[in-house]
Amino acid sequence: MLQINENAIHKCKRPIKVLQFGEGCFLRAFVDHMIDIANEKGAFDGNIVMVKPRETGNVDLFKKQDSLYTVILRGVENGEVIDTHRTVTAVEKTLHCKADYEEYIALAELDTLEFIVSNTTEAGIVLDVTDKMDGLPKTYPGKLTQFLYKRWEHFSGAIDKGLIILPVELIEDNGKKLLQYVLKLADVWQLPEGFKNWVKDSCVFCNTLVDRIVTGYPENDDEALWQQLGFKDDLLDVGEPFALWVIESERDISDRLPFDKIGLPVVFCNDLMPYRECKVRVLNGAHTSSVLIGYLAGFDIVRDCVNDEIVGEFVRKTVMEEIVPLVPLNDAEVKAFAASVFERFRNPFIDHSLLAISLNSVSKWKARVLPTFKDHYEKYGTVPKKLTFSFAALLVFYRSTDRREDGLYAKRKDGTEYVVHDGDEVLDFISQQSGKTTAEYVRSVADNIDFWGESLTRYNGFCDAVTDWVREIENDPKMALRKVLE
Repeated sequence: MLQINENAIHKCKRPIKVLQFGEGCFLRAFVDHMIDIANEKGAFDGNIVMVKPRETGNVDLFKKQDSLYTVILRGVENGEVIDTHRTVTAVEKTLHCKADYEEYIALAELDTLEFIVSNTTEAGIVLDVTDKMDGLPKTYPGKLTQFLYKRWEHFSGAIDKGLIILPVELIEDNGKKLLQYVLKLADVWQLPEGFKNWVKDSCVFCNTLVDRIVTGYPENDDEALWQQLGFKDDLLDVGEPFALWVIESERDISDRLPFDKIGLPVVFCNDLMPYRECKVRVLNGAHTSSVLIGYLAGFDIVRDCVNDEIVGEFVRKTVMEEIVPLVPLNDAEVKAFAASVFERFRNPFIDHSLLAISLNSVSKWKARVLPTFKDHYEKYGTVPKKLTFSFAALLVFYRSTDRREDGLYAKRKDGTEYVVHDGDEVLDFISQQSGKTTAEYVRSVADNIDFWGESLTRYNGFCDAVTDWVREIENDPKMALRKVLE
């Protein structure tokens, strides 16, 4: 049992409302943390049973601590440094799907159960038609189909015993895909038509979008944090204060999960695409358009970039002048989100490596920056100056003929060697083109339809502008930044 000031932390007995597939750091510092707050404020009154969905590993540490753990949120919010902690008491118990199978599957018969939450990673929501109904299915969709079938059987298809399914895996249309796979497995397993109708009519599969950086267990300063907290916790979970949970559903479920009514950052809607666009374009777009030039200019982590006078101004102006005006969401909401992004980038507790973010930058530029670039060109008839500059920075960052088995080796201006990591087809092509003249190199990469889905040479003035910026950046990255801001 955890101890605070020698007084044991006690959990309240509440109805079990949530079955959670996944015991990982993100769910514990995001969904479970919110449920714990909602319980305290009298808005939910429900506990969670966590299930470890993988067949390997154990949950001994959770059982040892009675599924109690502490979430520490550290960062900058509204200009103030935040450093708070909360011991989450909403988890009733933690089970292993295989070792505790009978206890886990019996939860299907629980009258109070209302929600199923999951985070089985992006690879978890997959369809495997060889999965079996007997015993424990291999995949998460398989486990969910089996669990729902057991519930349908037990309650004889009662309409009011359907569940609300909330996957938070980071794939688009996560709820729709999960429903599709459940119905497909029901066909493969030749389950009754009545079951499939119950799944479609009585259960609600929500698409979700989640946002919070969770760094997890603080390996390097756990003992110092134990001293600050006054107790030992082997399940410490560290994240940032910012959070956003957008829930899209065909039926209104906000009265069942009234988190927004108590000030939690949850948005219910019937279309989350504008919110996804906002996140991808503003947060991810800011990263992708700035980290490579930041690294070339001599920086190693995000915080130092945005705190630098020149790189920081480039990040802010790129976002506010070229990205925010083209996001298809309420202007005030987008600007508020952008402001939170700048604060998150300055988080003094997270050393976010630029090289880590640089992974697969070609596909990231296509997904995160190119849509805004195209919208700008369509609206104004010109290429956006700073987003075009970011493309040039990508080409400089990648430019090298030193292709090795583990990546593409390059050097920045100060002589620091770094390794570019991307798909083999990307690295092979870039290494073959890098030795050409700058103009030829730029045109060949811009013309690669496999990279961008189209030839970027079609945008008037783009290749000439990129070529000029590549030369400027290769000569002096910081001076190039000053010129693009003029």
